[in-house]
Amino acid sequence: MRAGVDVVAARSPALCSFFASVMRRQTRRHFHAVRVARTGRPQLPQGRVAIVYSNHPSWWDPALFIVLNTTLLGGRKGYGPMEAAQLERYAFMRRIGVFGVEPGTRRGAAAFLRTSAAILADPESVLWITSEGAFADPRLRPVRLRPGTAHLMARHEGVLAIPLALEYPFWTERLPEALCRFGEPVQGDRGSVASWQARLEEGLTATMDALAADAMARDPGRFELVLEGRKGVGGIYDLSRRARAALRGERFEPEHGGPEA
Repeated sequence: MRAGVDVVAARSPALCSFFASVMRRQTRRHFHAVRVARTGRPQLPQGRVAIVYSNHPSWWDPALFIVLNTTLLGGRKGYGPMEAAQLERYAFMRRIGVFGVEPGTRRGAAAFLRTSAAILADPESVLWITSEGAFADPRLRPVRLRPGTAHLMARHEGVLAIPLALEYPFWTERLPEALCRFGEPVQGDRGSVASWQARLEEGLTATMDALAADAMARDPGRFELVLEGRKGVGGIYDLSRRARAALRGERFEPEHGGPEA
């Protein structure tokens, strides 16, 4: 259990708070908005430890985990795995709850289970996992997950597994939207790993299908606004639009698509 204890002990609340503020600024800079589906907001009872498992469409996924953890889950103690080779390049991330894994090896699988067990022992913790394991288009079917999350659910009774679907589509603005939808949580029990694998893949697939429908509708009204990012096109184009609005005595709306519904 030593590796898990080290991960928990190394986590610095002050550094986590600082890095979360950095990620919020970066997200605002690079996205038009971060939105969570109104019918898919996470329901996490107080004192219940949880695993949030997601698809993996983008490099931005872990950054979005940090934003969602701090804005929607009351700043619970967030943790997440990263390939050990990559973590060596960003060693400071051990201080914000990130731990290394060696995918595709028995030693790596055993270490992942030990570390996760130490994290899940604290009811205020949330373990965030991109369970697809590799980048994949959010419309690709069937959804296939690596087995680590299923092993955890089969071993830890009472832990909640919450599916999270992510997409980053362009709508009417220069910058993309970061769209999120949480699915129905399921509680861990002593079922088989194979049965859990099927349940987790089914739950995430349903959540991804629902988010795809929301994304294609291009209706901001289906979502709650989590973070507001940059608006407008910028440069001379927005200067000319601002001048025309001033000449007409109108308020300048920087969004290309106009005021949101």
